[in-house]
Amino acid sequence: MANGGPVEHGYPHLETVRAAITALYRRLSYDTVQMFSASVAPADVAFCDTDDLHLGAQRVAREIVRHFRLPDARLVVGFREMTHAANVELAAGPEYFVELNDRFRTHRRDIGAALAHEVTHVYLHRLDLAFPSTAENEILTDTVATYLGAGWLLLDAYREDGVSSQKLGYLTPEEFGYVLAKRSLFFHEDPSVWFTSAQAYTAYARGLDRARQDGHQPPLTGAGWAGRRRYAHDRRHVSGVPPTAPYAFTPDPAGRLRVSFPCPTCHQRIRVPVRGRVRARCALCRTVLECDT
Repeated sequence: MANGGPVEHGYPHLETVRAAITALYRRLSYDTVQMFSASVAPADVAFCDTDDLHLGAQRVAREIVRHFRLPDARLVVGFREMTHAANVELAAGPEYFVELNDRFRTHRRDIGAALAHEVTHVYLHRLDLAFPSTAENEILTDTVATYLGAGWLLLDAYREDGVSSQKLGYLTPEEFGYVLAKRSLFFHEDPSVWFTSAQAYTAYARGLDRARQDGHQPPLTGAGWAGRRRYAHDRRHVSGVPPTAPYAFTPDPAGRLRVSFPCPTCHQRIRVPVRGRVRARCALCRTVLECDT
């Protein structure tokens, strides 16, 4: 939790974020992801200063547990002085103990954001979905929370001005915006109307621009003129394609050239023959892609 200190910006964790989206689809399947088409509603996690602290926190926790379809999971929420925003004990369940930073006693509107992250930890624990390192796991947790409709609360908790700052979670504001935009493009949902933080809105707009770029990379037909020209050059000089290119060429067993590239929705790599106009369908997220190979 950045509290008054510097807030990191940009996309330093972008590759891990993309890997997290792919891992989520592989673990859940397209049909299960579709069950999360509706985000957590602002009214369901609203928390005003006149609400009882403990009863209100339990109510919000129940709403987020319900959103993640964990009917037998019970969260017991407490408060204590700590460095991080929150912590959860990942035991066998069905009861999980969540501790929130004492700061939330007086910043109650952000309790939903902290609980969204911790309930997602429980959800991933139940799924047995994890990345190798602690840092990667935290990025996975923020990514899954956001992609499945609860993480917009984490982005909305981001506030920064000339004298103070607050940010929850491990993604940068722009990375939260990027994942939220991926969700928005997939489900045709506009989360920007829920933001109470002007800085969150700006971060979402920047993330949306970055997410749209994923659909404008060759060999997709939405690629711009410069990308198409670079792709045509690389197709003629396969051995010289730089490793930073968003595509790679390989021969199939019969010696015919094929090109692989990441799906702009779930980032699983797709392989298609190099033969002009091709329509491909991602087997993981079922996105239909128009390509000019």
